Amino acid sequence: MAKIETPSNSKDLPVAVIKNVISLATSGFGLVVALAWNEVIKKTVEEYIDPWLGKSGGIVSMLIYAIVITLLAVFVTMQLAQLQRKFEELSEKFNREKK
Repeated sequence: MAKIETPSNSKDLPVAVIKNVISLATSGFGLVVALAWNEVIKKTVEEYIDPWLGKSGGIVSMLIYAIVITLLAVFVTMQLAQLQRKFEELSEKFNREKK
């Protein structure tokens, strides 16, 4: 979840508001993207898995859907964590070279 920043004094209020708006907007767009992928995966299961399993495959389709969503979430989270680590290393290296 996005961290909401509170300014330490009134001079920092405009910057804090902008940071918070950007954070909230980014979170909102993230939700929209997640819902879009949710629909794509649901439709793919309906189009390709359900016909293959037949009418009695409802629970199996839901299980396949849940597994796909879980794997996708784990993969994306791991990639983002790796990217964050790289940026932190670059930032530390840049700060050491700057001093």
